[in-house]
Amino acid sequence: MIASSAPDRTARILVLGIGNTLLSDEGVGVVAMQALEHRIGPRGDIEFMDGGTLSFTLAGAIAEHDGLLVIDAAEMGAAPGKVDAFVGEDMDRFLGSNRKRSVHEVALIDLLAIALLEGYLPSRRALIAVQPGVVDWGSTLSPAVAISVNEACDRAQGLIERWQG
Repeated sequence: MIASSAPDRTARILVLGIGNTLLSDEGVGVVAMQALEHRIGPRGDIEFMDGGTLSFTLAGAIAEHDGLLVIDAAEMGAAPGKVDAFVGEDMDRFLGSNRKRSVHEVALIDLLAIALLEGYLPSRRALIAVQPGVVDWGSTLSPAVAISVNEACDRAQGLIERWQG
C-alpha cells in the first residue's frame, strides 16, 4: 500500500538532503537542502532534514510524510554540476539501475524498499540529482557544483509547489 495525501489537508513533505559534507561535491545534497530551507523558511507542512550518509533510522521519517523530496549527488555520466529530477517511478528506476558504490551507509533504494514493505512509501517522491565533479577530502563544493545549487533549489521548490498546488 502506498500512502496518499488526504484531500482535505496540506501534504506534509520531507526534504531530505543527503551526502557527506567532508567529501567535497558528495555533500551537495545537504548544502542544497540547507539553501532551500533558507529560501522557503519555516513551514509546518515541510520538514527539512540533513540525512548525512543515510541510515536505516530515516525509514521512520520517510513513513511520516506524504511526500519525499531527496537532494543528492548522483553519478549520471554528465558534466559536473548537471542537475536532473527523477520523479515517482522514474526515481525508483534510476535508483534501481544506479547501485554504484556509495559512501552512504545504506542506499536510498534500500530505505524506499523498507517504506514500501511497511506500506508507507510516499506516492509523491522525487530525487533532485546533481552530478559531482570532485569526491575527495574537502569541505567546499567545486565551482561547477556550487553554481548548480540554485538550480537544484529551483527544481525542488517547483516540485513542492506542484505537489501542494
